[in-house]
Amino acid sequence: MVRDGMAYDMSHVAPTVSALIATRAFVGGTLIGDAASIDPAQLLSPIDLQCVKAAGVTFAVSALERVIEEQARGDHTAAAAVRERLEAALGGSIGSVVPGSPEAAALKAALIESGMWSQYLEVAIGPDAEIFTKSSVLSTVGLNAPIGVRSDSTWNNPEPEIVLVADSQGQAVGATLGNDVNLRDFEGRSALLLGKAKDNNASCSLGPLIRLFDGDFTMDDVRNADVALTIRGADGYLLEGASTMREISRDPENLLAQAMSEHQYPDGFVLFCGTLFAPTQDRDDVGRGFTHKPGDVVTISSARLGTLINTVTTSRDAPPWGFGIGDLMRNLAARGLLAA
Repeated sequence: MVRDGMAYDMSHVAPTVSALIATRAFVGGTLIGDAASIDPAQLLSPIDLQCVKAAGVTFAVSALERVIEEQARGDHTAAAAVRERLEAALGGSIGSVVPGSPEAAALKAALIESGMWSQYLEVAIGPDAEIFTKSSVLSTVGLNAPIGVRSDSTWNNPEPEIVLVADSQGQAVGATLGNDVNLRDFEGRSALLLGKAKDNNASCSLGPLIRLFDGDFTMDDVRNADVALTIRGADGYLLEGASTMREISRDPENLLAQAMSEHQYPDGFVLFCGTLFAPTQDRDDVGRGFTHKPGDVVTISSARLGTLINTVTTSRDAPPWGFGIGDLMRNLAARGLLAA
């Protein structure tokens, strides 16, 4: 834990990050030294036993891009034509439509009539948010770790997001940054491929740290946060983008409540809030849009949450996930940290 610029070992206060959050035992610990002297290359993902959940299609622009993927059947060469038809059918922005409102119902009826309604628009402007499991417990990677894209994906992109950190009661205690890597070709072919599109080796990064809520950093800071993204390719390619939480369609507290609806998370959970970023610029051939290449350096930053950097590789070539819950328990027991 970092307090006033100094780093503390909290393992004898609470053996896991999950337990530390549950007990709110944020004082004490053993002084390590100046936080600035710690090598950031040694930072792991800032969570451990928490479940990793994500809210999808929470921004109007990302909703439209999911519809385009679906209508194009995952074929990036067809995306531009589908985008043109969808924009004509909408006749304007859906960004101001309140999910679950009478206006949303009227828009749904109009889009059904025009043949452009989609399951993605249902979760974008309907009453129920899309909440899914992004990654398994202990499988996330942290700052400077390789991040994985399936080796058989040809249309994919990063998703820079604010990630809420919640306790077992669904109360947010802080936030961090995350990359919810997205495979547009897989999910575009079928929404039933969401699990394969989202949950792969090294496909979820978090960090650099969790910033806890206090008098200087609150949920309102999350609601007003800007998230910047830079992609630098080994081939000299450069893409810059941004997402702002001010344009999210559902309040973060509402997303937390929907994640907890008729579900429990005894070790707490983290919740990706979605992103406004959806790259449409062509990287290589005209009309093919953006996709990652191995060696891309992805930098996600926000003024009050720091910077998360990862280098793209394939999920096949990324270091295999080899440290599970059993390994963690044996490690903690061997260090004498599980005493009652």
